[in-house]
Amino acid sequence: MRAREADKEGFVERGGVKIHYEVYGSGGPAILLLPAWTVVHKRIWKMQVAFLSRRHRVVVYDGPGNGGSDRPLVPSAYDQAAQVSYALAVMDATGLDRAVLVALSRGANWALELAAEHPGRVLGTVLIAPAVPLAKLGRPALDGPAPEVGPSSVRKGVADPASHWVKYNRDYWTAAHEDFLWFFMGQCLSEPHSTKGVEDGVAWGLETTGAVLVAESHAVRATAEQVRSWCAGAAGPVLVVHGDDDHVVPPENGRTVAELTGGRLETIAGGGHLPQLRDPVRVNLLIGEFAARWSGGAAEPVRRWERWTRRERRVLYLSSPIGLGHARRDLAIARELRAQRPGLRIDWLAQDPVTRALEAAGERVHPASRWLAGESAHMESEAGEHDLHCFEALRSMDEILLANFMLFDQVVRDEAYDLVVADEAWEVDHFLHDNPELKRFAFAWLTDFVGVLPMPGGGEREALVAADYNTEMIRRVERFPWLRDRALFVGDPEDVVEASFGPGLPGIREWTAEHFRFSGYVTGFGEHPQDRDALRARLGYEPDERVCVVSVGGSGVGADLLAKVAAAYPEAARRVPGLRMVVVTGPRIDPSRVPRLAGLDVRAYVPELHLHLAACDLAVVQGGLSTCMELTAAARPFVYVPLRNHFEQQFHVAHRLRRHRAGRRLDYAQLAPDLLAEIVATELGRQVDYRPVPGDGAARAAALLADLL
Repeated sequence: MRAREADKEGFVERGGVKIHYEVYGSGGPAILLLPAWTVVHKRIWKMQVAFLSRRHRVVVYDGPGNGGSDRPLVPSAYDQAAQVSYALAVMDATGLDRAVLVALSRGANWALELAAEHPGRVLGTVLIAPAVPLAKLGRPALDGPAPEVGPSSVRKGVADPASHWVKYNRDYWTAAHEDFLWFFMGQCLSEPHSTKGVEDGVAWGLETTGAVLVAESHAVRATAEQVRSWCAGAAGPVLVVHGDDDHVVPPENGRTVAELTGGRLETIAGGGHLPQLRDPVRVNLLIGEFAARWSGGAAEPVRRWERWTRRERRVLYLSSPIGLGHARRDLAIARELRAQRPGLRIDWLAQDPVTRALEAAGERVHPASRWLAGESAHMESEAGEHDLHCFEALRSMDEILLANFMLFDQVVRDEAYDLVVADEAWEVDHFLHDNPELKRFAFAWLTDFVGVLPMPGGGEREALVAADYNTEMIRRVERFPWLRDRALFVGDPEDVVEASFGPGLPGIREWTAEHFRFSGYVTGFGEHPQDRDALRARLGYEPDERVCVVSVGGSGVGADLLAKVAAAYPEAARRVPGLRMVVVTGPRIDPSRVPRLAGLDVRAYVPELHLHLAACDLAVVQGGLSTCMELTAAARPFVYVPLRNHFEQQFHVAHRLRRHRAGRRLDYAQLAPDLLAEIVATELGRQVDYRPVPGDGAARAAALLADLL
């Protein structure tokens, strides 16, 4: 899924070539995001669109040769004049009389001509890593000798040295197109820990062909004299952004363009050729500030500044929307935090399904929450049949996480908060470490697992990428130890897996003990229910009923498990006379997806699900930590079925449940109706001997947060 879907899309045609465009937002001034080299398409701007379109009308289009546009093999379709005509045609079709132009790499040539030759259409120009013919690029001739076709070391996540520019070669593009892409994207994304960006670039490049790149390479391009003339005549202000470690376009190109245009140069120290992907927060803020100068018509919000003596203590709480377990424990912590700091105001920046639990509890959901991009929906879109590769789903959620961080940053700029509590709000922790200067509050990080573990079926590549992800996290935390004022592990030291972050990296348990404080597990109960008979009566269960609750939590992943368990109900009811099976679909699964069987009790969202779990005689659940630990705390027998390829459920949760001697684990492939019926009959009402779960976790967590206030 994308962080934001287009409001409008369409095609224009020039010279027999169809060009695809998309329009987002409706504010002003308008922003036109130009295409770059044909090897990529408009998704190169994926980290900018959602942020910019909250305040601006944003138009983005595919140049010829990739994306939704035609792929002509005639060089003239890629000429400088043709590229400028495509931009003007898109502006005309989308009603952009004037716009701020934003161009990357080769697109700078087209932006500069537009700014000089069509000044009435251009408000100002942002040029990122401009690949204009002003400095020697250091590449070999396109018709030089091609290397032998062979796998690039970039494929394993290691950047090829610049001497391998011999692969920038017409013959190699056609003979080994994919290998060229791995090499080239490794040069474009030369920053450490760029595995995701490289993979994206290769995928985009595979949407075109070597033959298209060859045709484009024969096109008529701008000359150095033309570029100098356009720079001198460019209408409006110019901002140039360039990384000083750009392996593709020399940084002096950016300096020269800034000098010739009289523009401002922003250098990204350590940045490569695609800073809009690797340093998106900085680039977004630069573009937003640049475009804001033409937003004079917008009324500024009325602001009130308070002296410190009048400022109430305020917390901004972020609770992960992946399921509802985070919401229950965060509400418990918030209650304790208010008890320890009376008069405290807590605002929640949250999204569905968490907002349902918060509103039911009478909490204040920040109005900006409506702009958050859907993380739960993304996870659901990545899932298969009881299968969610959560690490890959997290990686592919990068533009959603960035969009949500940009919203968070705006909230904390507009309002003063003493403390931000982030319960697995990955975007806030990640991008604050990328941009530590944006921190203006005490920051507490909460999580119930540490460390990405590769799935065995992922092979060498997944092991490398997981280790790279862990390495980046470790290096960030150790470089900026002050950024997390408090890091809380929701559990005890023994709940951390005994595994390594990767080859040559520290052990997860040892590192976590050094960098985290431990709150013990936080359940959603407050106090554990003591009188189970009274609880059952309150929930509508008869004293002699045998109750089996089936639940997959608050996300939409798990409908297949519900259907399988429901299909086993007739046989289970035959074996257990009077069996009452309650199937809870949760807030994001349509109850109609569960078979309607006589005697089967199917319910949608149940706000107090944890109490039903505490009252049941058996639960059949997915492998989510919150649900399993609530069952453990309530000492109820349960069967759990971890999602396939979900490293947290497969390793971290399973480790914790083994430590507590809790639950019976099943694999999804085992779930035949007869076996399920037998297990229900065997496990129903079984006496358990779990390790006790103390009930003071919320109070301990709150105490660790309270002293930050």
